[in-house]
Amino acid sequence: MKLFSSVNDVTDIKALVAEALELKQNPYAHQHLGKNKTLGLVFLNPSLRTRMSTQKAALNLGMNVMVLNVDKEGWALELRDNVVMNGTTVEHIREAAAVMGQYVDIIGVRSFPGLKDRNEDYAEVVFNKFVEFCGVPLVSLESATRHPLQSLADLISIEELKTKARPKVVLTWAPHIKPLPQAVPNSFAEWICKADVDFTIAQPAGYELCTDFTQGATITTNQDEALADADFIYVKNWSAFEPYGQIFPGNEDWMLTNEKLKITNNAKVMHCLPVRRNLELSAEVLDGPNSIVVHEAGNRVWAAQAVLKQMLESL
Repeated sequence: MKLFSSVNDVTDIKALVAEALELKQNPYAHQHLGKNKTLGLVFLNPSLRTRMSTQKAALNLGMNVMVLNVDKEGWALELRDNVVMNGTTVEHIREAAAVMGQYVDIIGVRSFPGLKDRNEDYAEVVFNKFVEFCGVPLVSLESATRHPLQSLADLISIEELKTKARPKVVLTWAPHIKPLPQAVPNSFAEWICKADVDFTIAQPAGYELCTDFTQGATITTNQDEALADADFIYVKNWSAFEPYGQIFPGNEDWMLTNEKLKITNNAKVMHCLPVRRNLELSAEVLDGPNSIVVHEAGNRVWAAQAVLKQMLESL
């Protein structure tokens, strides 16, 4: 594996999930792979789980880790080609990415979308510039349109905690106070559509995701209909794909509560975190027995470790 940016970079999803669960039981069994190898983590945006879990995964594999918060510690990057850099940007991405590749064996990059220009965001301009110029294997730590490490951890959690061979999994939209990217729901849908589950996406009218990510899913605007007999519920807010990056008034009643859980199959409730309590997801659910959000976050380590292990094996 030289690139991990989406489910399409994985040849065998079931095998990768199984490997992650095996690593969870034996975290330090492959430290020889990372000896004298360095992982560089490059953040253009904030991070908690991605940062700590990926560092932990690398250390479990015996790697050294370097972290750069480009938005706070690095030079302002220019992404456009054939421009005179006489403005606020100081370093071109061509040199910056190439230089980083001189210092590390694997790079991880996080870069959020601007939510202004859909074509630019969905072209993954920042991430693809790193792919083009860094010269080493690259892991997405979340990009403009996808969050594959989160999605892999989500699939690991479902595999680990399911009580039937083919569970019903529901991705449900949740309220928020500002527009959020589609990266997490895009990615979750893309991965779950390739898993052996009964998958439904529920969202208010106007919040339909790009169909490139939802092939195979049942899609509804009726949340109660979707939640009926659900085994897993993935709660997440996202802004509209069309008109891009917009949010619409109302829909506060989409917040998941214990009352709504009564029609489910005692569903386990998931969220990628961070979560705004009593806005996106009720505190009673988060603090109750159905929530697996912390367990899910813990599995971020094993998702990252499985990916890094395969990359180290390919060096």
